[in-house]
Amino acid sequence: MIQKHDASTLHYDFRLEVDGVLKSWAIPKGPSTDPREKRLAVRAEDHGLDYFDFEAGHVKVWLEGEKLVGGWTLQRTRGGDKPQWLIITRRDEQADARRNPQSTQPESVKTGRTIEQVAERSSSES
Repeated sequence: MIQKHDASTLHYDFRLEVDGVLKSWAIPKGPSTDPREKRLAVRAEDHGLDYFDFEAGHVKVWLEGEKLVGGWTLQRTRGGDKPQWLIITRRDEQADARRNPQSTQPESVKTGRTIEQVAERSSSES
């Protein structure tokens, strides 16, 4: 699951189900579809399935989403208490340096609304 999240700073949550838990990363600029581009992925706390700490130094995933399809690698760049991660698009048939779903497809796959529309509706219901 990848979700735009406007918390203390705007970022994208990247979550993978592993052994009944959602392992999570925050990606400030969102994942890129250009394999030449590396994006920072900051490890976040795990979440339960109702809402992903890998021992390995990198994780390869294949996404079959509505907006993103293809391979990505999460690569740990340093150890310690708070290791940093990069998210890198793999060079496969789905990679496309011309696409930028963060700007061209900002609407939710679930509801069709933008994050701004969700916020407007929430504030008008208060």
